[in-house]
This record gives sequence, C-alpha cells and structure tokens, in this order.
Amino acid sequence: MKKLVAVATAAVLMSGCASVLTDDTTSINIGTSTGEEVTVAIDGQEYTVPGIVSLKKSNADKTIVSKDNRCAKQTVLKKEIETEFWINLVSGGPLGSTTDMATEKMWTYADSVEINCKK
Repeated sequence: MKKLVAVATAAVLMSGCASVLTDDTTSINIGTSTGEEVTVAIDGQEYTVPGIVSLKKSNADKTIVSKDNRCAKQTVLKKEIETEFWINLVSGGPLGSTTDMATEKMWTYADSVEINCKK
C-alpha cells in the first residue's frame, strides 16, 4: 500500500498541471477592424479571418502577417502564461512546473485579437 501511495504521489509531482489539463493548441478569435475578410499568415499557415484560428502553443510571440494592403502588415500576438502553470507551481513545486515549461504547454495567447484595417 505504501508503494502505491509513493508511486501515485511521484506521478502527481512529476506531471505538470498545464501539461495534463491543457491542449497543445489554443483557439484565438481573430477579427478585423472593418469586419471584412482578409487572408493572414501565422507560422507559415494561411487563414481567412475574421474567424477562430487554432495555434500551437510555444515559448514565442506569434506574428500575424496580413496579405491585404488595407490592413496592418503585422500584428503581434504576445505569449502569456497559462493559469494552470501558476496553480501547479504553488501546489506541485518545481518538478511539475518544469514539465509544463519543457512541453511549452505553460504558454497561451489572448482569446481574441483585432487586425487594424482601412476601408
């Protein structure tokens, strides 16, 4: 019984909360100031916005590059730390938070962003 408790405790401490509770991707609602559709590229992948885009989490800001001359050429989407990471740091200590950091699941981005465009 003691071995089972020890193994379960080790598993909890070594797994990161954000790594267990969040996905590899995050969904972002990207809009335009005019409401008109434009084509953008993020990480080399093209999307038509306004719309919801699923992006892979990483330890880097994302740059939204507009293909439309009426819109800002680049809009930066800044990385943010997932709430689950802080919970894990407080409750699980450095082992779990290190897992979150290594898997890059500790990062997320704003839920929505607007690209500035002219009519």
